[in-house]
Amino acid sequence: MFNARLGCSSISFRHQDLPTALRTIADLGFEEIDLGALPGVCDHVPYDLDAGAVAAVTADVRASGLRVRSVNGDIGDLNALLDAAEQSARDRHLAALLGLAAGTGAKALVLPCGALGHDPVRSLDEDLGTIAAQLIRAQRKAEEFGVELWTESLHFLRFCWNLERAELLARRLAGSGVGIVMDFSHIVAAGENPLDYLKRHRGRIAHIHLRDAVPGNINLSIGNGDADFAAGLAALAAVGYTGHFSLELETRDLTHDERPAAAAKAAAFITDLI
Repeated sequence: MFNARLGCSSISFRHQDLPTALRTIADLGFEEIDLGALPGVCDHVPYDLDAGAVAAVTADVRASGLRVRSVNGDIGDLNALLDAAEQSARDRHLAALLGLAAGTGAKALVLPCGALGHDPVRSLDEDLGTIAAQLIRAQRKAEEFGVELWTESLHFLRFCWNLERAELLARRLAGSGVGIVMDFSHIVAAGENPLDYLKRHRGRIAHIHLRDAVPGNINLSIGNGDADFAAGLAALAAVGYTGHFSLELETRDLTHDERPAAAAKAAAFITDLI
């Protein structure tokens, strides 16, 4: 029904429990999902992710028949300074998320590009170095699970919130194997141009999130903001992007009852552009 490279994030239906959200997505005609595991944003995956929780979520996803492109998770503020016990706890959480990604057949685990907030813990350079080191550490662990590690950068609400910081982080990650997730809404919300972002990250983009925005607001349905998806997808095709896309419609301009129809409309529009 929709392009096979276009999936839907479970975050789009975060108001539903996971089995219901998966049924909604499948009934709309999608074959692929990104699985939301972001505390405070989407509770489809428990933050306290013990073996039982991993097994339960994995069973729900497998029962749905949907492919999983990525697990969108969070292991804490990557620019925070951790002691040995805190790092150990983070590593255990990371291993649980990677186990979930591997168990559901996901291609990758996605982690954020730093803390919620733009102010450094120490300095811009030191914080970027800490974030890069944590992502590279996670990437090496991901290899053990047969999963890729991606980071969503830039992210308007996170430390790497604009083109400058996203590019500085990407430079520190060069050659590490950490992929980059491009999100149209965060780029537009930051007052930046997706085409400029693409030029700076050419050859590094592993996945695309799709949602609309205006400067300062990331929570708009596709067509209700300033993002030029036609130009952006054409530019991606021109540079040979062959990865996948996911509708991440965590929007606030719709009622919950309107979400399925809006997701289907957005998917039809994006399918025509891919």
